[in-house]
Amino acid sequence: MSTFADVRKAAWDTETTGPNPLDDRIVTAAFIVRGGGRDDRVFSWLINPGIPIQAEASAVHGITDAMVQADGQDPKTALDEIATNLVRAIEWGMPVIAFNHSFDWSILHYDLLRNGLPTMTDRVGSGPLPLIDPHVIDKQVNQRVRGSGQRKLKPTADRYGVALTDWHTAEADALAALLIAEAQFDRHPHLNGWDPQGLFNAQQKWRAEQQASLQQWFRTKATPEQGGAPDKVIDGSWPLIPAQRAGGES
Repeated sequence: MSTFADVRKAAWDTETTGPNPLDDRIVTAAFIVRGGGRDDRVFSWLINPGIPIQAEASAVHGITDAMVQADGQDPKTALDEIATNLVRAIEWGMPVIAFNHSFDWSILHYDLLRNGLPTMTDRVGSGPLPLIDPHVIDKQVNQRVRGSGQRKLKPTADRYGVALTDWHTAEADALAALLIAEAQFDRHPHLNGWDPQGLFNAQQKWRAEQQASLQQWFRTKATPEQGGAPDKVIDGSWPLIPAQRAGGES
């Protein structure tokens, strides 16, 4: 019987003008296909978003206004290509992996809308879809991780023995998410017992519980400097969630 590490799977990542998926835009993205006894395939895009890239975001991913103005693709063309690759993988039944999937899915949704293109919901429906989020899975199977920032991509990768050198390029972050997912399915064999629909539904449930727990912490324990007592509750639905990446980092 094939293991998760053996099957053909896809992973993707976006880097953006800032942390707000409703208003910010994709500036670079990567889509990786790997496994199944076939050669890896890597697709990447540099996009001119038409708005300034926040300095904090550029400091994380290294993409500047000058770079996208000189070499960035037209957003409508690039976004449609990104969505098309995702649709193909989903229709072929591949697991599609992203770390903090809700952010990438949401910002793509709003960027597609902004450019007059069909959204992912228009293209493939709202689910169940073969989407995998190692961030959600990690918080479910490792509930006692302590320390500020330890749920971000690089510390999570460290816990699963995933080592890369060029963090925060879209290609590297997509590959890291894929390798973390492989390690999770190896370390926690019960994950292999879910069919795609069951795992999708389980992740929805887990993420809703995680968001509720986070909001409870904000209300009862967080200091004002940590964003305590927010007056808005984060929506627990998935995959479309107006969620932010803390500090602009995966």
